[in-house]
Amino acid sequence: MKRYLCNVLLAGCSLFTLATFAAKNAGWMAPVVKDTTAMPPLTWKEHWFEHAQVMRRVFSNSSVTVYYDKETPESITWPDTLLTKVWNYTTKTYGAFGKDNRLFVLLHTGKYGGGHPSTYFDGSHDYRNVIDVGHEGDWVSNTGWNLDAAVHEVGHIVEGAAKGVHGSPAFPIWKDSKWMEIYQYDVYRALGWDAEAQRWFDTQMKNTDNFPRPGTQWFKNWFYPVYHQYGGAKVLNNFFTILAANFPRNGNGYTRDMNWGEFIHFWSGAAGVNLKPQATIAFGWPASWEEEFLQAQKEFPGVKY
Repeated sequence: MKRYLCNVLLAGCSLFTLATFAAKNAGWMAPVVKDTTAMPPLTWKEHWFEHAQVMRRVFSNSSVTVYYDKETPESITWPDTLLTKVWNYTTKTYGAFGKDNRLFVLLHTGKYGGGHPSTYFDGSHDYRNVIDVGHEGDWVSNTGWNLDAAVHEVGHIVEGAAKGVHGSPAFPIWKDSKWMEIYQYDVYRALGWDAEAQRWFDTQMKNTDNFPRPGTQWFKNWFYPVYHQYGGAKVLNNFFTILAANFPRNGNGYTRDMNWGEFIHFWSGAAGVNLKPQATIAFGWPASWEEEFLQAQKEFPGVKY
């Protein structure tokens, strides 16, 4: 098992799981999917990484079950309502995540200082859709880092298990938090959380990264223009739909990562228009990408635009 941890600043939550998002090992066996539709237990003993807490169930409905460690007071109730709304919107937009289709939220106070996700494909977390987040401070506030950290991890469940397929072939390209930036903006906007959406938008429009080249502005020059011009949540969902229908897989698991040409090809399919000009603005266009792009068009003719 590989382990990566979302840090406190949400600058490097590089995911973990058993061959999940980087999907480096082509030909790995497709994961087992188990039925977890029974009523969630009153307690849940963690058994991953350094986590060994007995978590207590503090809330449960048909969509979300929330567990706290002993340091997190039950008087904090905002995750119940807010994360139910987030998960219900997410499953409405991207489809179900397993037969149970429930989100398990595990929150820690005064430890870990970051979070990680798991999906219903992963035995490591008992085949549940999980966000497990630790806070060096407290969970009293329902905005800022507290909200962003939780929703961020939900977005990783989407990229790692959307459309009933395990893995994220695009993860080595967008790495951590680039897909999450547009996912979170869409969630806040769709739920009518205008102040949160504006706060998030203003922050992401200023962000720069050093990949694929120094000074890249993923949100400003790629994800937001694609989102804004080609259907909002529809184009985000289209990407995963087209990916599941066309990209190499072994049963319910992807077998390899995408290259840059394939990445632009599949997003073009999602948008219904050739996105090479937008990609050139956002990332540049090396000669190797042109070769990959043309090859992707030949190899995946079902992706049309």
